[in-house]
Amino acid sequence: MELSLKNKVVLITGASRGIGQAAALELARAGADMAIASRKLPDLEKVAEEIKKIGRKCLPISAHAGKTEDINNLVKSVLDEFGKIDVLVNNAATNPTMASAMDIDERAWDSIMNLNLKGLFFLSQAVARGMKEQGGGAIINVASIAGITPDLLPIYSISKAGVIMATKVMAQQWAQYNIRANAIAPGLTKTRFSEALWKNDDILKIAMSRTPMARPADPEEMAGTIIYLASDASSYVTGQVIAIDGGVTI
Repeated sequence: MELSLKNKVVLITGASRGIGQAAALELARAGADMAIASRKLPDLEKVAEEIKKIGRKCLPISAHAGKTEDINNLVKSVLDEFGKIDVLVNNAATNPTMASAMDIDERAWDSIMNLNLKGLFFLSQAVARGMKEQGGGAIINVASIAGITPDLLPIYSISKAGVIMATKVMAQQWAQYNIRANAIAPGLTKTRFSEALWKNDDILKIAMSRTPMARPADPEEMAGTIIYLASDASSYVTGQVIAIDGGVTI
């Protein structure tokens, strides 16, 4: 029963596909009602229909998680609909370039940092203020093993290292309000977001040579840990980063 999310309300960003979509469906199966957000509403509505078929409530909201106005409107919309947010899953992220650290330009840097780190922090802050008033909650940030050790995406790696430290800061400062903050660090996962990596035979071969389990992850394989961190089963866990990587970081 500790893994049940019955009577909990979850907000997930980047929920129209990939890890966000998989997590939304599994959180619904665990009993949660939820709001799902991304920039494209039609894609979200398809996920919302699947969640409603499971028997849970779902509010799809078009929002850019890197824009302050959108963040504030997003949180307000969820609170107006559900009255609370028990769990926040910060999954939205971007990486518009494969450029090296020698070649990447300022525009790409700003785009990556704005969504992956700045937006994540200020959305967490906005949600945490409500969690403080209601007596607590759980924040789950989707980082990456690229934030633990550098990979082919240098600025993305820097942003995800920032997410890991942001998670620890949130955990330290907000524990007094009964708010827990943890992160997962996925390895190479078969999503549309990362298909430039796993559909490239040379890159995939190198990546798998470093992976003891010798295969990429499926998005659904991230969901179990997210459910654990969202539930009362992890009531004494905060500030942690759990690598879900097939053994890469060993």
